[in-house]
Amino acid sequence: MKATEAKFLDFLKKSPQFVIPIYQRTYSWTEKECRQLWDDIVRCGISDKVPVHFVGSIVYVESGLSQVTHQAPLLVIDGQQRLTTVSLLLSALAKAVADSEPFDGFSQRKINNYYLLNPEESGERHFKLLLSQTDKASLTAIVGDGEQPQHQSLRIAANYALFAKWIADARVELATVCKGLAKLVVVDIALTRDQDNPQLIFESMNSTGKELSQADLIRNFILMGLEPVLQTRLYEQFWRPMEVGFGQEAYGTHFDSFMRHYLTVKTGEIPNINAVYEAFKGHARSSRPDATNDESHIEGLVREMRDYARHFCAMALDAEVDADLKLAFHDLRELKVDVAYPFLLELYHDYKADTLPKNDLLMTVRLIEAYVFRRAICAIPTNSMNKTFATFTKALKKDRYLESIQAHLLGLPSYRRFPIDEEFRRDLHTRDLYNFRSRSYWLRRIENYGRKERVVVDEYTIEHIMPQNPSLSLEWREALGSDWQRVHETWLHTLGNLTLTAYNADYSDRSFIEKRDMPDAPEKGLKQSPLKLNQGLGALEAWDEAAIQARADKLADFAVTVWSAPVLPRDILDAYRPTGDAVAEYTINDHPHLLTPNMQPVFEGFRKAVLALDPCVTEEFLKYYVAYKAETNFVDAVPQAKRLRLSLNMPFADLNDPKGLCKDVSGIGRWGNGDVEIGLSSLDDLPYVIGLVRQSLEPQLGSTSDA
Repeated sequence: MKATEAKFLDFLKKSPQFVIPIYQRTYSWTEKECRQLWDDIVRCGISDKVPVHFVGSIVYVESGLSQVTHQAPLLVIDGQQRLTTVSLLLSALAKAVADSEPFDGFSQRKINNYYLLNPEESGERHFKLLLSQTDKASLTAIVGDGEQPQHQSLRIAANYALFAKWIADARVELATVCKGLAKLVVVDIALTRDQDNPQLIFESMNSTGKELSQADLIRNFILMGLEPVLQTRLYEQFWRPMEVGFGQEAYGTHFDSFMRHYLTVKTGEIPNINAVYEAFKGHARSSRPDATNDESHIEGLVREMRDYARHFCAMALDAEVDADLKLAFHDLRELKVDVAYPFLLELYHDYKADTLPKNDLLMTVRLIEAYVFRRAICAIPTNSMNKTFATFTKALKKDRYLESIQAHLLGLPSYRRFPIDEEFRRDLHTRDLYNFRSRSYWLRRIENYGRKERVVVDEYTIEHIMPQNPSLSLEWREALGSDWQRVHETWLHTLGNLTLTAYNADYSDRSFIEKRDMPDAPEKGLKQSPLKLNQGLGALEAWDEAAIQARADKLADFAVTVWSAPVLPRDILDAYRPTGDAVAEYTINDHPHLLTPNMQPVFEGFRKAVLALDPCVTEEFLKYYVAYKAETNFVDAVPQAKRLRLSLNMPFADLNDPKGLCKDVSGIGRWGNGDVEIGLSSLDDLPYVIGLVRQSLEPQLGSTSDA
């Protein structure tokens, strides 16, 4: 490796040609990065006290052997974003200066012939910088003053337009821009082909500008070390279709997430979003048998990734062609349940392989939708759902696919549960659905369920039948009764009082009868509404608490059908339950120490504080102790005559215990789980002890979060 400092423009001028290899990411700088570079250039151009401005390094290797009569192009390992952005700025500047020369060396002819073009060459060798794929045609069209391709690079076009706009701004003189460009400095790093490892160098570079995505690193890991012919074939046959399938914008925003879901499917572990690349390297190496040829292994790996990427695009990016599945995936996306994608990827893969019938896949998607929506309505925390879906496939019996999915959903315990109809119906009545995250979703689903001619809900607005205005008119107060303030506060944003209309502004704070009939325009009245949500309103003579509750009953009954729970006969469900000896059920009465006058208040205070730590915490009485669980036990309370002996399920070394009250009991046999023990005999010590217990719980909450 040879590294030297060089002025950016001199570096461009002396170099024959830069080529961006196909394994490199596409151009990705946004207005933010362009603005930072522009501001730095203007600052340098204005101030004589700033001699140079460092913008990073350009790392490259010669594509072949240079000869006296021919210099080989330089393959860029790192620096594409800066090279491309400066080229766009120079192109815009060249057009702006036209025949003038605002600063020595910056006429249109000199800018083009020194920094953008090889004037004596033709074809691709005519250009100083060749990008890859869509970027290539878009940049050469700008530099060569040609016509843009039909599918131009969005970032290339947008950033060139930005620079043209900023240059045209009279607040910045052209000479200032020229002076600033002349002060840019880079580190010129030339690699030796037979001595340096481009992949290791690529990974270790700390570039300025936009950070490499996990997908960029994965693509380079797969393709960089291959022979050029194989590299090109694998890119064009497998990787390029993935880029096209995602689209220019979605590739940058969704591909890392897809890779995380894909790796979860393949490994059974959920990688950290910032460690997807490391997880992929581990998967790639562990999945290659020693006898497998490297090239065939890599091809099989990237082929599989392409297949799963197509599945992901169908579900997450609206690329599904089947109308029924397309609508189901759309509804699921509105709930923002990204954690379900690892499970769905495997199901969709089996669907495409004809292992899972379409109708079974469709029913499963609808079950997942119902599971997530019911839990949201019942305010069950979401912090276990990623692990629920990541491990779901372990419960599958693919010879009876749908049945095993239904059975697993019905068997999920406590905070992972599928809310039953009664719980769902009850909470639908009282939940604030107006300020609910997915309010347009649930209204659309109720309105369009069973319809062949679908209603475009976006064309309507939400109407509070009983108005939102807290200063209700006398007519409304009389209609609601003497307790009108409580009725208004309790039921305003709930299911029974919400509907859809195209005439929200016309209704305003009118009385119910006026909204129902609209005497001046009957076609606008709720009585004449074609919407399913408004059926029955035209037959009512009053809108009060009883009417709101009656409508909520009706809609909640319907919602149970829209978001239906799985149903299996008892004998089939029992067949899926774990086998073994019957487990004895214990209660507080099996622990007499907890019922004594001294210990009862201590235990009651402790259990109340522990259960309040997080809604997912559950309590279980066992034969010798009481267990408190999130994902698993995090604290166990062993009742003793004068104290609770608490076992915290965490490494002793990880505990922060300023008072030094805890004991390290690792390796000592006793009831309870964990390496940490502390006693609780007085409520005075409860706040400190709960702080210790929280430390044991937090790792489990972190491991089950949706992040």
